[in-house]
Amino acid sequence: MAASQSWLPWHDTLHRQLLRQPNLLPKGTTLLVALSGGQDSMALLGLLLGLQHLHHWHFQLWHGDHGWHVQSATIASELNAWCQDQKLDLQISRTTRENTGTEASARSWRYQELAVLSQQLCCRTVLTAHTASDRAETLLLQLARGTDLAGLGSLRPIRPLQNNDPTGPRLVRPLLSFSRDNTAQICQDLHLPIWLDPSNATPAFSRNRIRNEVLPVLEALHPGCSQRIAQLSERVSQVEDSQRTLATLAIEQLRCEGGLQRTPLKDLPEAARRLLLHHWLQEQGVGTLSASQLDSLSVAIGPGRPPGSRSLPEQKTLQWTRDSVQLVSKP
Repeated sequence: MAASQSWLPWHDTLHRQLLRQPNLLPKGTTLLVALSGGQDSMALLGLLLGLQHLHHWHFQLWHGDHGWHVQSATIASELNAWCQDQKLDLQISRTTRENTGTEASARSWRYQELAVLSQQLCCRTVLTAHTASDRAETLLLQLARGTDLAGLGSLRPIRPLQNNDPTGPRLVRPLLSFSRDNTAQICQDLHLPIWLDPSNATPAFSRNRIRNEVLPVLEALHPGCSQRIAQLSERVSQVEDSQRTLATLAIEQLRCEGGLQRTPLKDLPEAARRLLLHHWLQEQGVGTLSASQLDSLSVAIGPGRPPGSRSLPEQKTLQWTRDSVQLVSKP
């Protein structure tokens, strides 16, 4: 039975979620779906096709051929043929391993390609098939790297597609309540094809080692932990949202010409000073700092410390005098 003609409990789960969050995937809009051909993105597409008659979406599909392995062109070709058979429009972007040889560069390339295509299509909603399993992996990676609450609560259901463009297209992740086991079952139940990417097994990528080596050990010790870790990530994101709101109100009371008043800032408890400094730097467009970097800055501008300065990302310098803390651009 075709995916668009089937109704399963999986459809009901996503449909109820969309009823609770109508702004997630508004009815009648064009959805640009990133389709890798793996089980997660195929499951997402299958569910969306099954719900289309209720929500009246229009679909545009996109596939990124990273050129990471010799089978990538074949996967792209076969996926395109399947989409044509389903009367679905698929756009394909291609690059080489030289341009996207790391996880970070590949992600940046994908989002840039999706941003360009969404602009061409006048589409405001871009979908990826990140799951609760991805969220658990991300939390563990961020925890190991040394991050703040924002990093622990990453992979949010909705965020700007490009972080420097909050008014641009939205990146939406509808499957964050589904696990990778769920998406495998969805593909089986809906008789959807799956194209396996051999790069998902290589230990050269840190996420693969978390997925294939770390989480299986944790699951053996505490079955179901992946889902609980993902739920923790969601709760942390809610705490971070609350802190951001309160921090914004507090920062307004500390503003002075060119920056923040240092005296009331340094008199705060160190944790509160660190939190306000973090949100103020984000507000000023400074890239994400690690927890240890924020700790060091908070101590440096705290009580009993002399005036000084510190280099930051984006060619910025944080300078503090006896009375103020300011951010200046490097010449």
